[in-house]
Amino acid sequence: MRKFLFIAILSSSFFLSGCDTLQNVAGSLSNFEMSQGLKEALTQGLFSGFEAFANPDQGNALVRFAFPGEAAKIEKTLRDLGLTSVVNNVTSKFTNAMSLAVQKSKPIFLNAVKRMSITDAAGILLSGNQNAATQYFKASMTPELMTAFRPIVDSTVRTTGGAAEYSTLVRAYNALPFSNKKLEPNLNDFIAARAIDAMFLYVAQKEADIRSNVSARTTPLLQRVFGYADLQKRGSGSLPN
Repeated sequence: MRKFLFIAILSSSFFLSGCDTLQNVAGSLSNFEMSQGLKEALTQGLFSGFEAFANPDQGNALVRFAFPGEAAKIEKTLRDLGLTSVVNNVTSKFTNAMSLAVQKSKPIFLNAVKRMSITDAAGILLSGNQNAATQYFKASMTPELMTAFRPIVDSTVRTTGGAAEYSTLVRAYNALPFSNKKLEPNLNDFIAARAIDAMFLYVAQKEADIRSNVSARTTPLLQRVFGYADLQKRGSGSLPN
């Protein structure tokens, strides 16, 4: 009986010691480390987006241009007018413009992440929101990204010839007597916004994966930072000072 009691006391002491160690390790996590972990998660999400936009012919709808509004209906109407080849050319060239713009904007996105000043890193990391870091990044960086992104879209749309062919579609569609919603004569803002939104969607998906899937934490920093967040969710640790 005494032997079993002794073993139980030792086991209990070891378990408590292990928990204390976990708490101490977690408690030593600084806001700087949390910030760096969040930035690394965002960067990995961006890399997923860059890869997708670099291969727009892989069938991913996110990186394919689609007309704003009732895209399928607009395309069908234009094809019924005998403009199938023009529709295909515009879709292909605008998709290519999005792809080129994202690739050229890669440093802009990455530098935006590096410049993030996350003073409330703990709140973002420990938020129950699976996309808290992405939403912070998007809210603070979209205006700057749009300003830098738009000229790239303008240039790529113009040089690929997509702008001129799109004008042909606009004139044909807007001349129809039953077209209540006219096509916008210039979609460059739309193209830029669509590409940026798609990039943030990739980032959001990656952040959610890293938060919920341990195997997605492929670096020591991600393992440490999001492992700490897991401890907090289970109430096993203490918030850093």
